[in-house]
Amino acid sequence: MCKNPAFEQTRMTVSHSLLTLIKRKRAHLMLGIGIKTHSDPQALFYSALLCAREMLAPEDGSADLIRALNNRLVALSFHIREYYWIDMKKLNEIYRYKTEEYSYDAVNKFNIYPDQIPPWLVEWMPPKGGYLIGNLQPAHMDFRFFSLGNLWSIVSSLATRDQSHAILDLIEAKWDDLVADMPFKICYPALEGQEWRIITGSLGPTIMQVPGQLCSGRGLLQLTVACIKMNRPELAAKAVKAAEKRISVDKWPEYYDTKRGRFIGKQAHLFQTWSIAGYLVAKQLLINPDAAKILINEEDAELVNAFSCMISANPRRKRGRKGLIQSYII
Repeated sequence: MCKNPAFEQTRMTVSHSLLTLIKRKRAHLMLGIGIKTHSDPQALFYSALLCAREMLAPEDGSADLIRALNNRLVALSFHIREYYWIDMKKLNEIYRYKTEEYSYDAVNKFNIYPDQIPPWLVEWMPPKGGYLIGNLQPAHMDFRFFSLGNLWSIVSSLATRDQSHAILDLIEAKWDDLVADMPFKICYPALEGQEWRIITGSLGPTIMQVPGQLCSGRGLLQLTVACIKMNRPELAAKAVKAAEKRISVDKWPEYYDTKRGRFIGKQAHLFQTWSIAGYLVAKQLLINPDAAKILINEEDAELVNAFSCMISANPRRKRGRKGLIQSYII
């Protein structure tokens, strides 16, 4: 819409606002290092940068802004793809990490202790598949699976094509945990016990609800768009079929409780627009997959080339290169 000449003023306002944000708030827009930033806002931020770049006309006045956007996109994609990604191979690598490494070619750049690997993940991780972890800070990794962040990373191409297929492979392999009777679980595993009481202040759900809060509409829509993009619509169709058995009878609830989503949430509001809208749009997209193109970002060739250059210079992939001419903030 903002590409229409009638919205020229809107385009310029958004462009200048983003440029000011990048220049003045640079510290706050760094890639989540030392900041509690989950994969969900990282993926949304990446999409916002792509949309902002798309709205800019290639002219002299916007050259600096486009350059700043490209630099940020390359750095963000490298950081997320390289450090947030985990699969069985990466998990075994973390398990064998040496700690207190501080040189440029250190493998364990964030000083992650192997003891931080939670017991549930060791048994839960399938041999085929992977996902973007919840958060990464110095000496701390949040290994939880956040569905909205992972699914939108597929849609926005923040995740590579191989990573995108691996995320869907994991969802398929762990269907009973992530989808069960009502798609789609927002976070796995959910908070419970003392951890839940500390973080939430013991508000809202009971201990019965904690292990399985699910989102009935938003996650379903994002799953559908992600599956369409990766040419795996049958996975989304399976989830839509599970949802349509109950969503109308249950009066479009805000969320579901228990591990399999068998109960309507104890404090869930009914007749929620986003719940029924997510289901209806997902259903229509499966009928007309071409309509999903408006939501999908394909991988940018320029970003892919820049990312490949950064990977080749990364000491985690190639040890001992201490004489690099360029350095990167990661």
